[in-house]
Amino acid sequence: MFELRRLRMLHELALRGSLAAVADALAYSPSTISQQLALLEREARVRLLEPDGRGVRLTAQGHLLADYAGRMLQLDEQAGVALGQPIDEPVRVAVMQTAAQTLLAAALTTLALDAPELRVEVSDVPPEEGLFELSARRFDLVLAEQYPGSSREHRADLDRQPIGRDPIRLATPPGDDATGLAALADRAWVMEPKGTAARRWALEQCRAVGFEPDVRFEIADLTTQVRLIAAGHAVGMLPDLVWTGTAPSVRTVELPGSPTRELFTAARRATASRSGILAVRSALQNAFRRRSAPRRR
Repeated sequence: MFELRRLRMLHELALRGSLAAVADALAYSPSTISQQLALLEREARVRLLEPDGRGVRLTAQGHLLADYAGRMLQLDEQAGVALGQPIDEPVRVAVMQTAAQTLLAAALTTLALDAPELRVEVSDVPPEEGLFELSARRFDLVLAEQYPGSSREHRADLDRQPIGRDPIRLATPPGDDATGLAALADRAWVMEPKGTAARRWALEQCRAVGFEPDVRFEIADLTTQVRLIAAGHAVGMLPDLVWTGTAPSVRTVELPGSPTRELFTAARRATASRSGILAVRSALQNAFRRRSAPRRR
């Protein structure tokens, strides 16, 4: 018989690659993780780990048991849902910054009225990290984005539901007379950090019209991006959600094809029917539908 807690540690090691990362994720010391995995090896009666430089890696048997561990963890969650976990079971939510700024308060207000006993714990996390940590069980629900012309991995263990589409526009300083993207080839740009879907998409738009943008500012905080653009230090591409209920403080220009990003929520299939997760999803959906459109000048 295997202890589920130790199987979780093995599964986390398969995902994260190091004992230190597992320890950090599960709030244990690396020595505790190492001791528990050694006990798991005794239970399994096969070698699960082998030295790899200063760390360890999974053996073939370790990978095999880690796969089974993932399925066992799913079954454990499914059993909890089937037995009717109480509504006050906390829902841990990862939201991207624009959603945190514009949708979160309205969604929490709805939940305070409709499900006052529900505890919601929220972290402002980039979509890439949030989706990874959702599979790793750090979060129960993620609000993420997908840009046109690209797609995020569809994982069999995750349930995705669309929230809506958010237009993306070129943003230039007030009074700027640029008529389109190609006219900004020689400007300084502000974009999100390398590796993000937003950065990859923005680069593709510039390259499609024939230039490589001069990205002088790599900033994840869209509020800071807005201030740099409004002050005349850069140009960029911003989603309309930034301006919910307010007039843009920059000049906005339509991009070719009027692109939109898709907002969606994702939950593990094993827990997607939990009453608390259903309630949070519904509240976020309603907040997006009821948001005030930007007041354009």
